[in-house]
Amino acid sequence: MNRYAKKLSEKLLPEESREAFLLALELGKSARPALLWLDERPEEPPFSLESPAPWQPEFVDGVSEGERPGRHALHESGAYYCLDLSSVFETVPLLLPHYWGPGGGASVLDVCASPGGKSLLAWRALAPEKLVANEVIGKRLGALSSNLKRCGAGEAQVTRHDPSVLAERFPGAFDVVLVDAPCSGQSLLARGIENVGCFHPMNVGACAGRQKRILIESASCVAPGGFLLYSTCTFSRDENEGIIAWLLLKRPEFVGIEVPALQAHRSPHSETPTYRLWPHEGFGAGGFTCLLQRL
Repeated sequence: MNRYAKKLSEKLLPEESREAFLLALELGKSARPALLWLDERPEEPPFSLESPAPWQPEFVDGVSEGERPGRHALHESGAYYCLDLSSVFETVPLLLPHYWGPGGGASVLDVCASPGGKSLLAWRALAPEKLVANEVIGKRLGALSSNLKRCGAGEAQVTRHDPSVLAERFPGAFDVVLVDAPCSGQSLLARGIENVGCFHPMNVGACAGRQKRILIESASCVAPGGFLLYSTCTFSRDENEGIIAWLLLKRPEFVGIEVPALQAHRSPHSETPTYRLWPHEGFGAGGFTCLLQRL
């Protein structure tokens, strides 16, 4: 493993966990396939299932290694969406019952939506009255539209706008704004996907700069009293806790929200409630999440 990954582990992990983290990156076998059920789950599961994570929603199943849910007829019919369990972890803050009643009705904007997993998780968790799934990269719009339609969220509006355009056109317009930010993708290594240079400081710095621009523009779209969910699939502090600290300095009307279900994953590297999943913990390739509220 390269020296930058080792440096990151030394900064962010206790000594007893560093070797396990680096080994997870080297082996590339930390992915945990999961099913997001958007239709009624069959009484007899069509696949062998894993024991659920403590924070796992009732409408998600973890699938055992070796299963091929993407080839099943239920997948083709849109009964479920396949994703890594760590992506589910990142959207657990949307399930806070203190803020969301059973009737739904929220308006939701997913700023970096393709291929659609976070949009569908919000669709399933919040039953929003309005869902806008935005993707600025044109070649990714096809997959986004296809997945939303296949899984029953065809009423969602798919757009292609830069975050600056969203901020100008929709100031304070959404109850929930999701920013699953483009990042250095360090967790891809834990899935067995090559990602050269993902730990290099120049790459991390470039990603952090882009994330700041996306996040501060997206914050303008949050209604007073509304929520901003920020997530990544990387481990760098500069792209995670550092981004949240920067935003709160720029936009002090936002505050961090505690997520009791994720307390065991609370990051010690931020005074604001932020949460990390590591690839050696057994719940997927890893990720970061933070829920903010606009006062």
